[in-house]
Amino acid sequence: MNQKIRIKLRSYDHNLVDKSTEKIVKTVRNSGAVVTGPIPLPTEKNIYTVLRSPHVN
Repeated sequence: MNQKIRIKLRSYDHNLVDKSTEKIVKTVRNSGAVVTGPIPLPTEKNIYTVLRSPHVN
């Protein structure tokens, strides 16, 4: 049976996330499990303003 664990970490301090990720990966590898990742997620949002009704009668 193939089991997966997905963990998302959030913090205002990226150093804290990096250190926590290293500890988690080290612990999982020591237990003999296969580790894929970590995969950094996007940290920026692009917000665009679009006119809803450009043609008014």
